[in-house]
Formats: sequence, C-alpha cells, structure tokens
Amino acid sequence: MKKLIAALLGFALVTAPVTPAIAGWKLMEQGESVKVAKGSLYVTPGEDWNRWSVRPIKTSEIWTLDGTSLNELYFVSNLPSGKTLFRDANKKERPLPKFSSSMDLTEIPEFVESSTRLALNTSVFNMTSVEPAQLAGHPAVRFTYDYAVEGSPLKRKGMGIGAIVGGQLQLVTFVAPETYFFERDLPKVEQIIASATM
Repeated sequence: MKKLIAALLGFALVTAPVTPAIAGWKLMEQGESVKVAKGSLYVTPGEDWNRWSVRPIKTSEIWTLDGTSLNELYFVSNLPSGKTLFRDANKKERPLPKFSSSMDLTEIPEFVESSTRLALNTSVFNMTSVEPAQLAGHPAVRFTYDYAVEGSPLKRKGMGIGAIVGGQLQLVTFVAPETYFFERDLPKVEQIIASATM
C-alpha cells in the first residue's frame, strides 16, 4: 500500500496544474457549516477538508483531503444559464457546452460528461449509473462514471449529484483514482452531500 500511495503522490506532483504563486489552501473544519462556491449551497463536513483558493469558474470551488489528483470534490452553486462548468480555455477549437435553465434533470449527467470529455481531451468516459436523488431538499439526479486521461495509468471513478433550483445549477462531483481512494473517500463525500442545505 505504501508503494501505491507513493506512486500516486508522484503522479499528483507531475500532473498538478501550474497556478499563481498566491494560490493556497484553507481548512474547512469538521462540523462547521460553510457556504460553497459563493452561492446559496451550504454543507457541513464530517472531517477536515482543504479548500483550494483557485476557482475553475466564479461559481465553483474545489476541496480535497490528500491533493486534487487523489481526491477532488468539486462544488458548483448557482451556475446561471449560458455559463460553462469549467473555464473555457480553448473556446475557438473545443468550446465547452453551456448550461441551460431549460435542461431536464436527466440532462445534467450528459452536461457533466461532455464538459469533462472536452476539458480533459479524453474519449474514454463511461456513465455507469443515473438515478433520482435529493440535494438540499430539492429534486436531483445522482450519477456515477469512470474515465481515463491520456498519458495517465490511473483509471478514475466519479460520482455527481445535481439539481436545478430557480433556473440555476447546483452540482457536487467527486473524482478519485479507482484504486483505493474512491471507495475510501466516497462515504465522506456522501455525508457532505447529505448535510447540504439552501
């Protein structure tokens, strides 16, 4: 297990994005209710997590326990119609899909899939389950998936839950390597989702 963790940490260092020197982390303390992604969604973590100061988009934020390559919890709150799920870095050649307030709940997994495929430039993405759920007392859709990134030996698993409230997207996704980290941390993520209020 020590060799596996060392290999994963080495991979995390290689694949870490280049960020401004001012980028940092803030502790999200166990048992403290916190507003996420500058929106109307609040969660209460069951243990300490780390929030990255870098926001992929204005209405998002990333949490992790051990580093974003090992466990990444992505919150999007109050995403309005016409906006993308991630920063649209290659608008001319590979524009990301835009959220629409007219989407059905069943279209949220497809929106996440197409956004992820384009953002990561991967063709290997499988949606493994889609089912009705609740997020902060609102009708939602829960889905699971797996994917691979070119050049990485690690297969990743993900889980997401999304709702459309007042025409805006509320979304939580969790991604981790299939080996060890996903199964270890999924119950912690489920607890955070269950704590969500608006």
